[in-house]
Amino acid sequence: MSPVRFADVSVGDELPTLTITMTATLIAAGAIATRDFMPVHHDRDYAARQGAPDIFMNILSDTGYCSRFLTDWAGPDAMVTRLAIRLGVPAFPGHTVVYTGAVAGLSTERGVGVVDIAFRAATDLGDHVSGTATLTLPLDG
Repeated sequence: MSPVRFADVSVGDELPTLTITMTATLIAAGAIATRDFMPVHHDRDYAARQGAPDIFMNILSDTGYCSRFLTDWAGPDAMVTRLAIRLGVPAFPGHTVVYTGAVAGLSTERGVGVVDIAFRAATDLGDHVSGTATLTLPLDG
């Protein structure tokens, strides 16, 4: 996919959907990679004792997937300068997480294009993550 040019972006533009199927391996690997050793992210029995039906995605992995969603759309010249997320329902193995979002604002600042995005990632249980982000794009795409 070609990098997005700031001149071609409009408020209301929808970002391409990102769909990720959660597996126990993906969840546990994400927790380990982010150095989150809390057992609810890799030990099914421990998670069950805490009242969860299975292990679940950690917030650091969520942050990474939100950034991926944004940069998959914007391309390698984009820089995520702000990311604010709110956790909702957990994402368990077997869940499909669908990321959607749209451009909420545009401006220029210090020689770069500034793009505000509103997004969400939902499972069949509801919103897993919702948030807003700001990224910059070069003005001379």
